[in-house]
Amino acid sequence: MATTTSATETKKLQVTELDFDQIKNNLKQFLRNQTEFADFDFEGSGMAVLIDLLAYNTHYLGFNANMAANESFLDSAELRSSVVSLAKMLGYTPSSAISPTAIIDVTLTNATGASVTMPAGTKFTSTLDGDSYTYVTNSDLSITPTDGVYTFSNVNIYEGTRVTFEYTIDNTNEEQRYVIPNNNVDITTLGVLVQNSVSDTTSFTYTKASSQVGVTSTSKVYFCQEVEDGQFEIYFGDGVTGFKPSDGNIIKLTYIVTNKNASNGANTFTPSGTIGGFSSTTKTISKSSGGTNAETIASVKLNAPLQFSAQDRAVTAADYKTLVKKIYPAASAIQVWGGEDNSVPAYGRVYISVKAKDGTTITSADKASIQTQLEDFAVASVRPVITDPETTFITLKTTFKYDSNSTVEDATALASKIQTVISNYSDNNLDNFVGVFRHSALTGLIDNVDNSILSNITTVQMYQLFKPITTSLVSQAYTIGFNNAIYNPHTGHNSGAGVIQSTGFYLNTDTTTEYFFNDDGSGNIRLYHLVSGVKTYDNNTWGTVNYLTGEIKIASAIINSISNVDGVASTSIRVTVKPSSNDVAPVRGQILSIDISNSSITGQVDTIASGSSSSGVGYTTTTSY
Repeated sequence: MATTTSATETKKLQVTELDFDQIKNNLKQFLRNQTEFADFDFEGSGMAVLIDLLAYNTHYLGFNANMAANESFLDSAELRSSVVSLAKMLGYTPSSAISPTAIIDVTLTNATGASVTMPAGTKFTSTLDGDSYTYVTNSDLSITPTDGVYTFSNVNIYEGTRVTFEYTIDNTNEEQRYVIPNNNVDITTLGVLVQNSVSDTTSFTYTKASSQVGVTSTSKVYFCQEVEDGQFEIYFGDGVTGFKPSDGNIIKLTYIVTNKNASNGANTFTPSGTIGGFSSTTKTISKSSGGTNAETIASVKLNAPLQFSAQDRAVTAADYKTLVKKIYPAASAIQVWGGEDNSVPAYGRVYISVKAKDGTTITSADKASIQTQLEDFAVASVRPVITDPETTFITLKTTFKYDSNSTVEDATALASKIQTVISNYSDNNLDNFVGVFRHSALTGLIDNVDNSILSNITTVQMYQLFKPITTSLVSQAYTIGFNNAIYNPHTGHNSGAGVIQSTGFYLNTDTTTEYFFNDDGSGNIRLYHLVSGVKTYDNNTWGTVNYLTGEIKIASAIINSISNVDGVASTSIRVTVKPSSNDVAPVRGQILSIDISNSSITGQVDTIASGSSSSGVGYTTTTSY
């Protein structure tokens, strides 16, 4: 039976398409279905302009509706304002820019008096890469002399400019807002003071409330949120949840505007003026670190749901990661594990390893601050412990063969390209707590650097740096954990040279005999020194090695100084081993990183492919990179 279409159906306008051309065609078809325009030539008349106009208008409306719908969901939102607003509904506030912080001691010269005060905003200058930066204190500090010496110890200084901004409260103005008018404010340095009035200078310090838990009608707290243009706004309670300031009160906001991560690594600080009328000198305790940009949109999308699921408590590893990220925004990677998973179990503790965005270890003050804040969220019987990441460096020896007829580049240029690929592999896949070194993946990338490269042989070694106690002649045992098996195919393997090698050091009070250690292939660490280039063993059982777990234990020894490493003064001994597997995996707080400077890349012309040899043997080495 034939299908029939009613006259009413032919006059309907199709509204399902959003493409401009489809919309335009639908409009034309709709008009053609009308009796009045049945034979009308739409292309050759002014009606075409009107149809284009209608099609564009419909397309715009459809696009805007689609975008508005996307902005209503955290996963699909693109505008920062939308992402921040949606994150707020989950109780999440994006972190602001963070000022680099350094710790210094400040000693006054020829100071007098019962006490001296260093006021907030005291300036120090530092130069890094030819650029000058200003560091300031963020609170008043007072000291009394010790044996006639005036020293401000462990002073925290922040990079940036200290700014004070004021608002006068007018509760009759329903649109009044208290916005900090700077994009690069470090919100962690914000101080909020509420003064009664212009004539009454009585003032109260308000503290930031991270949640509504414990906040009463008399709690002098403020809340903070990110608003438009990446700025931050503070607001107060309503008299039920938090104390409500009164008309005429003056709000004084004091904060630091920073250059973010530009001055990370600054190490020398010079006073910009006198302190209490006295000149001063400084000693750097901890170089500048921790500076970072404001949290990105991608980071907000990731962390807001995680914090919401954590619900301000630390129970799972994910909870700790979320809370540490909130407490210390300068962290680029965080690893958490229970003390029962340590090689020596430590029950009742949770260990947290933090890597800073600038690649440095975090300061002792930051560790203490993170640990103290985490204790408010942790289960009562569990104690959080902050540790430094343990970096295991991988060194590579790459020999590649290439067809010189297939490229105009020589071995040096190809080796340079290979070095870039290796460096990118390390940056993109390693340098975090979960990045596994995959040998086959890297060799495949090397083969694909250029069509002329026929093959490569890449061997792997790994090393760690351990820092002995040399400040006092105290006997100390040491443990070095690679957490990966060390190559030992049979007992006594390579007993002459060993698969474990160390750089030099000096023992006891002897500063002339340089000692080293290696293994005997049977689980023993041997101590030796060189006589005319020949190893002379002083102790064949100076320590032990577990080849299966990669743990090296050094017996108690007094190490008084360290030899140079790679020709540079060092405070650490480098221990190099050959891994059992070409794949290396990090464990717990371990990070893997490829040491490009101690790796080698050698190019060889394949004489068979290049047509310079018919015997099937021999390659001509052209360069080492």
